[in-house]
Amino acid sequence: MKKIWIVYLLLIVFFLLYVLDYRSQSQLNEQWRTAGLRGEIDEKYVMVTFQMGIDYWKSSLKGFEDAAQALNVSVEYRGSTQRDVHEQITVLEQIIAKKPAGIAISAIHPADLTETINKAVDAGIPVVLFDSDAPGSKAYSFLGTNNYSSGVRAAQKMAELTNGRGQVAVVTTPNQQNHQDRTDGFLATIQKDYPEMKVVAVKNGKGDQIYSRQSTEEILRDYPEITGIFATEANGGIGVAEAVRELNIGEGQRPKIISFDTDKGTLDLVKSGDISATMAQGTWNMGYWSLHFLFSLGHDLNTAQIPGTPPVPEQVDTGITVVTRHNVDDYYAK
Repeated sequence: MKKIWIVYLLLIVFFLLYVLDYRSQSQLNEQWRTAGLRGEIDEKYVMVTFQMGIDYWKSSLKGFEDAAQALNVSVEYRGSTQRDVHEQITVLEQIIAKKPAGIAISAIHPADLTETINKAVDAGIPVVLFDSDAPGSKAYSFLGTNNYSSGVRAAQKMAELTNGRGQVAVVTTPNQQNHQDRTDGFLATIQKDYPEMKVVAVKNGKGDQIYSRQSTEEILRDYPEITGIFATEANGGIGVAEAVRELNIGEGQRPKIISFDTDKGTLDLVKSGDISATMAQGTWNMGYWSLHFLFSLGHDLNTAQIPGTPPVPEQVDTGITVVTRHNVDDYYAK
């Protein structure tokens, strides 16, 4: 009889523990809900880019959409159709007029969008920048590649490919901050660490495949002994590869090409050996954390959890890896 009472007592204890655990879980879920960690579906955040039809933005947008699903909010994708700063400003003005919950923007120019970005922030719309910065603006955060460091890494890879010797060149987009930083990192590293290498030309490819091809043709004509070319973005890399291929010489004699990003066209050229390496950015991270930062700003959540600190980090390095023939298959969209 005594054993039966002990069994009953244990069952009662287990039942009470279950009830307490259930209540604590319910309270925790309620705390998360009331703390604003879940939004409303009519709460809309907007991602803004330029040349919005190109493959490069797909990964960032996917990250933005994945974060929206996790937070139960809505997102919209807008941008200029061309590499046109005036068109991007117009698009941003239209978005501001609709008063979204927040804006994540990749700035086509480091200074020309500052006034419009500040207009959004002054209107109470949180703004974060990703991929390409506008450092003089009131935007709360920049999420992207440490572009100077990626230029350093590209120079180191170029030295590895050329045995640290010879003439090299850069095809870039000098009026865009991220590309200028990549160029600066590359130039400084070659000059400082590789005395037997020399950068003989820096050309403006305008972020365009045709212009980059033409710039490369000029380089190849003026410097026929060139051993390597660094293109700071994907369209440029493809244009450079097309120009070099026209030389119609053996793979071992062609200038080594380092490009940027992992669109299918670039990956195919890495796989074929036309591009020796490309720099893969953490683009999904850019989109995903941009939305989380905007959500935190809109809901007055301090991600640092430290009084007196900024509500979100002012800069986040989303990482870089080098893609070659050895690991290129890992970067194709699954």
